Amino acid sequence: MKIWIAGAAGQLGCALNDMAKEHRPDAELLNTDIDEVDVTDLSQVLGFVKEHQPDVIFDCAAVTDVGVCEDSPKYAFKVNAVGARNLAIAASRIQAKILLLSTDDVFNGIRQVPYHEFDETDPMTVYGKSKLAGENYVKEFAHDHFIIRSNWVFGRGSRTNFVNQILDAIETKTELHISDDQYGSPTSANALAVFMLHLIGSEEYGTYHVTCSGVCNRYEFAKEIVRLAKKDVKIIPVRTKKAEYCSARPTFTVLDNFLIQVLGLHEMPTWIDALEEYMKQEYEIGRASCRERV
Repeated sequence: MKIWIAGAAGQLGCALNDMAKEHRPDAELLNTDIDEVDVTDLSQVLGFVKEHQPDVIFDCAAVTDVGVCEDSPKYAFKVNAVGARNLAIAASRIQAKILLLSTDDVFNGIRQVPYHEFDETDPMTVYGKSKLAGENYVKEFAHDHFIIRSNWVFGRGSRTNFVNQILDAIETKTELHISDDQYGSPTSANALAVFMLHLIGSEEYGTYHVTCSGVCNRYEFAKEIVRLAKKDVKIIPVRTKKAEYCSARPTFTVLDNFLIQVLGLHEMPTWIDALEEYMKQEYEIGRASCRERV
């Protein structure tokens, strides 16, 4: 099996490379990032698939910084929507499967009940709107598709995810002000990658919510990070407007892994167990970049 990972330098790309060693050991991985293939350029995308003929395409190429998306909506839609469209067209052209990584931001976060796959989407941010547009393009252009929505993903390959921001901050700071009014399910990129690598071996096409089990707010999340790091840093709960390391986002976008439970496809670890495993990896292996370790 040939697997093209578009956006391989990001945290999901890194995790897919790491986890494939055990869960897809016979797969040939085709790793690209913007320097090798610009997913917003249809001719580049079509040229790549024509030459390499992948069986599966992972679309991990995205603009995920909420602030950047709000400041540059054209850029956000170009990458998150048009890029997904181009990869879907290419997948259809060579009859490959495609898996798009999407987000909880496709929901408005107003209600206080977890969202399942059949709930109506209503994105409030440019990031969420651009990712939903990408989902719709994939559905339109690629028959054999998987769409994975996840929540608060952390892993190596990104210094801007919440875990790595807190780990960097506690090296120099003695107290942090963290939001206590944003709720989600922190999800390990490694755990998510394992599910993705198993899913592509099936024909269970469709949209799935996939997060680690359990729910917390950002304050509780930060407290656990600091505890595991064994740092003497005070975490102070505040509202999002006064918080550090917390963008203005929907307040409650907890996802219900409804379909994977209905279909009996997979069981995700708890977010606390996944975080502990990641912290061990960070401190034992060292905090090198994805490019250095893939």
